[in-house]
Amino acid sequence: MYILLWCSYPPLTRLLAVGLTGLLHPLCFPDFDLGWLAWGCLVPLHWALTDLTTSKAFRYGWLAGTIAFVGTIPWVITAMNQYGQVPLAISALLMLLLAAYLGLYVGAYAWGYALLHRGHPSLIWLGAPSLWVSLEYLRTYAFSGFPWALLGYSQYQWLPVIQVSDMTGVYGVSFLVVMVNVAITSISQWIVHRKDELSIAFPKQQAIGVILILSISLAYGHWQIKQQAILDQSATSLSIGLVQPNISQDKKWDQTYINETLKRYTTLSQQTGKNLDLLIWPEAATPFFFEKEPAYQKIILSLLQENQSPLLFGSPTLRFETDGKPYLLNSAYILSPEHLVTGRYDKRHLVPFGEYVPLKSLLFFLEKLVVGIGDFKPGQGPLTLKLPDQPSELHATVGIPICFEIIFPNLVRHMANEGANILVTLTNDAWFGDSSAPYQHFSMAVFRAVENHLAVARAANTGISGVIAPDGGIVTKTSIFTQEALTTSIPLRRAKPSFYTQFGDVFSWGCVILTGIFLLSYRMTASDQHAQNISSHKT
Repeated sequence: MYILLWCSYPPLTRLLAVGLTGLLHPLCFPDFDLGWLAWGCLVPLHWALTDLTTSKAFRYGWLAGTIAFVGTIPWVITAMNQYGQVPLAISALLMLLLAAYLGLYVGAYAWGYALLHRGHPSLIWLGAPSLWVSLEYLRTYAFSGFPWALLGYSQYQWLPVIQVSDMTGVYGVSFLVVMVNVAITSISQWIVHRKDELSIAFPKQQAIGVILILSISLAYGHWQIKQQAILDQSATSLSIGLVQPNISQDKKWDQTYINETLKRYTTLSQQTGKNLDLLIWPEAATPFFFEKEPAYQKIILSLLQENQSPLLFGSPTLRFETDGKPYLLNSAYILSPEHLVTGRYDKRHLVPFGEYVPLKSLLFFLEKLVVGIGDFKPGQGPLTLKLPDQPSELHATVGIPICFEIIFPNLVRHMANEGANILVTLTNDAWFGDSSAPYQHFSMAVFRAVENHLAVARAANTGISGVIAPDGGIVTKTSIFTQEALTTSIPLRRAKPSFYTQFGDVFSWGCVILTGIFLLSYRMTASDQHAQNISSHKT
């Protein structure tokens, strides 16, 4: 037990510290890629929270989080203004509102951090990371979910650290990063105040605990990378071709541009070679309803017969309600040179205000922020598709998270649980323009590979297309705004599913429970202290 005695920092000093955390946050993620900053980016915020009430801590945290996400998601303005035809001022305002919403989670963390620091200072190195993970987990599901730029994603390039996500999901990496931030805060405060008259003791328990957990995680990571390399050597390989056409978003749905679009796909597909196990085009590759256009079907089938390769591609699907009302599905089709359509997966997790308007009966006055071809509905049915006309040694089963779906760990986990031994994500990142978003989006796919021990192939309309190995290593990738055709091979996995694939977010729920225990314990201790104070006063 140690005594805390901090000077009262001036409000301006606290604001500067809060602002520093907010400014460092976007630098941790692509395309800045200064992931090492994440291990200390919360330290200024922690210092700013020193000796604050929980309500003030919340406000400082909210400000830090809002600044952080303004710098992390400015691409929202591009998507809405340039491609959604929303006026620039309104687009900027909506981005600020989204950043403020995401900042609330950092505010809640600051509130809890102040509480834990007061009630359980010796265990804050466990309590604070658990609280952070609990809030990230909540953000994954609240209001449809928006788990973009979770702190763990900043480490996508550091393979030994991220291997623990095969047990914990990306949330475990966030836990490690926050735990180190807390330890650095405690040690730095001890250094600054060790000569004070009533100085605190060196946080030995924190230092030992953090070093031990981090060392075990890194040792496991290095071991797991070696295991994945051994498995890759014995795995059957799938030869694939990836097509990145770089179709401009303003021309993508232009009916006069259909023939030029198909010509570009044909040329790039021919460059990938013949007799591939799978040729892959991106999300919504066809600017028409594939099922409704027999003339265009013949063009695509002719290409397949020439290449002698099955094709996986995205296309909208038109369906009708029982009352005759039409609706759309965002679909991925698998075509065979011999049998045409052999399977279709319909996107489950749609983009709110992009592919549909949530609570439309109440928000009837709102239109989609991104102009497209209409409202979509979530799909049903199986989560995986089998490749057609396979050699007996392949047995390839594909999980196909479409665009936004790749950022949801649990959805991709269910695909792996259903038997997928390869993941193929189709996307159209042209909506983001020349921003950090395509790089951020690509980095999240790295974790889906590690979590499920499955290779990921990614086909994008305008980057980043590429292949990610089961250990998260980026095998190959394209640039954005380029026409490219890639031919490569990826391993098919038949090994035992990872812990995360089998059991899901056990770690996250453990953090939720641990956070609840800490907060409940503080509440009970505070109540007992209050009762003792009343009793002493009466005496």
